[in-house]
Amino acid sequence: MSPYFTELAQQYIDGAWRQGTGSWDIIDFNPYDGEKLASITIATVDEVDEAYRAAAAAQRAWAATNAYARRAVFERALRLVEERESEITDVIIAELGGTHVKAGFEIHLAKEFLRESIHLALRPEGKILPSPIDGKENRVYREPVGVVGVISPFNFPFLLSLKSVAPALALGNGVVLKPHQNTPIAGGSLVAKIFEDAGLPGGLLNVVITDIAEIGDAFIEHPIPKVISFTGSDKVGRHVATVCAGQFKRTVLELGGNSAVVVLDDADIDYAVDAAVFSRYVHQGQVCMAANRVLVDRSIADEFTEKFVAKVKSLKVGDPRDPRTIIGPVINSSQAESLSAVVEQAVEQGATALVRGTTTDNLVEPSVLAGVPADSALLRQEVFGPVAFLITFDGEEEAVRLVNDTPYGLSGAVHTGDVERGVAFAKRIDTGMFHVNDGTVHDEPLVPFGGEKSSGVGRLNGETTADAFTTLKWISVQHGRSGFPF
Repeated sequence: MSPYFTELAQQYIDGAWRQGTGSWDIIDFNPYDGEKLASITIATVDEVDEAYRAAAAAQRAWAATNAYARRAVFERALRLVEERESEITDVIIAELGGTHVKAGFEIHLAKEFLRESIHLALRPEGKILPSPIDGKENRVYREPVGVVGVISPFNFPFLLSLKSVAPALALGNGVVLKPHQNTPIAGGSLVAKIFEDAGLPGGLLNVVITDIAEIGDAFIEHPIPKVISFTGSDKVGRHVATVCAGQFKRTVLELGGNSAVVVLDDADIDYAVDAAVFSRYVHQGQVCMAANRVLVDRSIADEFTEKFVAKVKSLKVGDPRDPRTIIGPVINSSQAESLSAVVEQAVEQGATALVRGTTTDNLVEPSVLAGVPADSALLRQEVFGPVAFLITFDGEEEAVRLVNDTPYGLSGAVHTGDVERGVAFAKRIDTGMFHVNDGTVHDEPLVPFGGEKSSGVGRLNGETTADAFTTLKWISVQHGRSGFPF
């Protein structure tokens, strides 16, 4: 077991590693074999308050620090991730059941976002704008918001913590991070350790490992943070948005999805099969961008279905420590039980199980379901696991209608032999992101990432990240005397 699970099983507040003072512990389990990885005494409301106050106290000096000096911290953080990639891989495999493929994918993206943060430290630019008043100079400054609260999920905890934490810090803010209670090390204290070792001044980044059963809404209600960046379910996201709106806090909400891979009649079928299988089953389907639905034109449905089913059956299920494993465990038993219930419900409604996987503890084998009734709620909800719905359609008009028939709008993909046909199709889909001749699971540091409808509010990456974690200030200078009407 990684020494990180003993060394980092603590809170990180105001530059110090310490035990929480709550009355109970969060127990960190390996979802594959049930091994106890760590026991962490939870943070209380008082410690959340201390963390935010520490971030606020350290932030002003950090914001005034030369941007090139700030940049050096992220250069060192990147080198540390590169040097410790093997250890970070072990944590991802043990704590969230990620396979070697998944861990490699997550760490690769984490390094890319750290590289972008290096540049982001130097990116904020002000403007001088013209005025209709003679002698008036309008200066517009881009400044850090102050303190950012970050709540990260369990599925890509290392990446999705860094994705908000690193740019918020690079732009001159302080940060308090609350990782998911199922991934407190990968999503929380490991991130703090990397930045501590990279030379980030104490107090700027704080990690509180706790649970809403202990702190309620204290993390999002606290008066210090000006922005809350939340990644998780749309149900919780709605609550976060409601609370923050009442306090005029800005939110960045990266929520759930119900994405679709669409295979048109002129698609490369073999390639579309590969893209669809990856899009549904990467990290056991526990990805917000994962393709719950696979839509195939009826004219090619038989060939596609045969090849899709064969590839799904070939996926190795088991121990995520085995480099050959593609499907590891889902995060916990309640998730495994809910996925089994989805398959049972679909079959009861009349669906045909072309592949019906069994569930053993947290290992949920892949399932492929065809013929789910068009009015089934299952087709409109997010299914966070290795269950695919195969749907046939007749022509593009029906495909567009089916893809849009969901409260979500995060990602999607279309396969076609005509790229411009694919682009025209993508423009008709109510979603924040859509990919032509590719999978649904993508994230890049420069491209705006986010969803429409119930999939979230706001965008991250590139310039949109600067918009999320900074604010604009107008300072005017009157050269000479201004005239007044009285």
